[in-house]
Amino acid sequence: MTDWRCKCQPALVMASDSISEPGAGDQADSAHEETMRALFARLAQSDFRRRFRLGPKEWDYLCEKGSELIRRHAADFIAARLAPAEPPHDGKQTPMRGHPVFIAQHATATCCRGCLAKWHGLPRGRPLDAAEQARVVEVLMHWLEQQAAPLARRRSAASPARKLAKPKPLTSGSDPVQRDLFD
Repeated sequence: MTDWRCKCQPALVMASDSISEPGAGDQADSAHEETMRALFARLAQSDFRRRFRLGPKEWDYLCEKGSELIRRHAADFIAARLAPAEPPHDGKQTPMRGHPVFIAQHATATCCRGCLAKWHGLPRGRPLDAAEQARVVEVLMHWLEQQAAPLARRRSAASPARKLAKPKPLTSGSDPVQRDLFD
């Protein structure tokens, strides 16, 4: 998972870096990774889903709040807006902007129960259980991590190279207030 606290260089902590016992957990992790790869490959085929990107405001928000708080926001949004069997305003409940998670929801087809059914196989008409909600949050966080890495590289590459604009030289005839300074 990416920690977005630092604007210049996020500390990357990958799930594969954690220490685990060999055995059945490895097979489950492998199946989970394959499922995620397949999902994101399908999402990449959609012109609509592909167009979503984090903007500077969303990136700043990620950096300011950190990945754990963003994960909690995602879990709260999913629990309130998608987990009920019949969410209020289904199909219109997720704004297109205003929070990084909202953008991630549209990019990953986790924005409404219709998209959850079509893209993730989570049927409408019944509440999402805790495991399904956790899976949706994992998809969102995966997308945010994918978005954060290139933004961090661009920002860190741009930060030291920023050049300040040279001030324009003052001339005695350009402005009456400036003219008084030169007289």
